[in-house]
Amino acid sequence: MATRNTAGKTTTPYWIITALFCLQMGFTAYAQLRLPQVAGMFTHLGYPAYFRVELSWAKIIGIVLLLAPVPEWLREWAYAGFGITLGSALIAHFALGDGPEVWSWAAATAVLWILSYFFRRRLLSSAANSGVAR
Repeated sequence: MATRNTAGKTTTPYWIITALFCLQMGFTAYAQLRLPQVAGMFTHLGYPAYFRVELSWAKIIGIVLLLAPVPEWLREWAYAGFGITLGSALIAHFALGDGPEVWSWAAATAVLWILSYFFRRRLLSSAANSGVAR
């Protein structure tokens, strides 16, 4: 009984945080494809224009993998890809000396990523302890 209660306490924060994370990543994918000032930031960071498009589509695929009922190994790859993306964005901004007004969006998104992954792992642990597959 205690395991179900723990899983219930974990499920709600997981879905709220993951939904916010996916909305944030979805917005960045849209912005990278449609907003000239975001495209300009990619130039500022030294990335080629085609990478902006590839990254946007990779984000959309990653969002689908986090929200759809897929094998866990695919979800793990999506989390890994998002981690690399966010870490790389922060490193690029820091390397160029950008201030918090520029890199804070990536940092806030990284916090959501960490929390989503943390709660996902807790859900999986609760499910394994109760013998229920999630």
